[in-house]
Amino acid sequence: MPEQPSPAPTPETFAKRARRARDRAGLTRPVAGGLVGRSAEWVKGIENGTIGMPRLPMLIRLAAMYECDIADLTGDDRIAAASYTKSAHADLPAIKRALTTYQLTPTATEPEPATVLTARVRQAWRLWHGTGDHRSRVAALLPNLLTDTQHSARVLEGDERRRALVALGQTYHLAQLFLSFQPAPDLIMLTGDRSMTAAQDADSPRAIAGAAWYMNHVYRDANEAAEARVELAEQAAALLRQDDEEDLARWGLLQLAVALSFAKIGREGQAWRYWDRANDAARRLGPQYAHPWLIFGQGIVDAYALTMHNDLMQPGKALEVASALDLDAVPSATRRSFHLVETARAHGMQDEGVAAVALLQKAHGESPETVRYNMHTRMVLPELAKTGPRMVRADARNLAQQLGVAV
Repeated sequence: MPEQPSPAPTPETFAKRARRARDRAGLTRPVAGGLVGRSAEWVKGIENGTIGMPRLPMLIRLAAMYECDIADLTGDDRIAAASYTKSAHADLPAIKRALTTYQLTPTATEPEPATVLTARVRQAWRLWHGTGDHRSRVAALLPNLLTDTQHSARVLEGDERRRALVALGQTYHLAQLFLSFQPAPDLIMLTGDRSMTAAQDADSPRAIAGAAWYMNHVYRDANEAAEARVELAEQAAALLRQDDEEDLARWGLLQLAVALSFAKIGREGQAWRYWDRANDAARRLGPQYAHPWLIFGQGIVDAYALTMHNDLMQPGKALEVASALDLDAVPSATRRSFHLVETARAHGMQDEGVAAVALLQKAHGESPETVRYNMHTRMVLPELAKTGPRMVRADARNLAQQLGVAV
């Protein structure tokens, strides 16, 4: 009797691969869930197949947590290209051209004085922190502002050149913020590096401090080693005086940068030690103080405590902070919107979908483009639209559609 062929092996599911990866990493479901901002029940749902394969950003987080390749989780399952992409602003090509266009021949155009450039940059910051579509408004100014600040910094001399370089550094900060959470990681790193170079060429400790703050954001988003972020912030802080209001604000901001870096990697004691330093600086500046474009002050220090608790996987403590938070003390619509999203993140970590969706809607009303380009929002809305509480699924789906997120 001829031998019967062996049956084809049953393809292994994503659920089984996820369970095996967690077992190999030696993590319990509660711990694994906490590390990616989800509940133990969510991890269970992934592993028993009641929740499908998540989108790419969560796959990346799971692979990093389990110390495996994404392919170890996905196997032969294909990830559709449209399953997750960063949203690209319509003005991204214009900003890219402005950043990568070089004027190599002399121009007859007279350089703008540093005072004029400073006033234009100040106006751009007001637009960035204002209500409405702040990215779109700033994008309309950036190409010309980049061209003019670069030209003045190249042509002017002495103190005028140094002041123009400071304005140029801030212009790069604005470009970096515009590019954030868009598919342009090379440009984000480029603007960060150029802003630091301009600050050093200006020989301005204050400008160096501002550049270090924004470079810390680049490093955190790229998961660079915390030691490098901390060293940069501390070196920049050492250049500042604490008996000067402007210097003290930037010094406090750099303490906050270190606190956020330590919180992101779970080093709680050091995180709160540096937060205490930032808090002390804010108190010394007074309850009404807020830096005009860095927004450092008591309101921002209090609000970032919420983010730190989230990163430390302490959503209950994050919500205690949120309940006492006075967002009116944060004179920036973009920052208020961000902290509302962070409050939604804390509720989501506790499986409180109704509150999470309501806060995301409120954040969208405060600053639509902050929410549109927020990675957490774009990642969780499809899940809330499909598996969240029934009473808010339609709201989550509608908000996702407004943001251009596939559900």
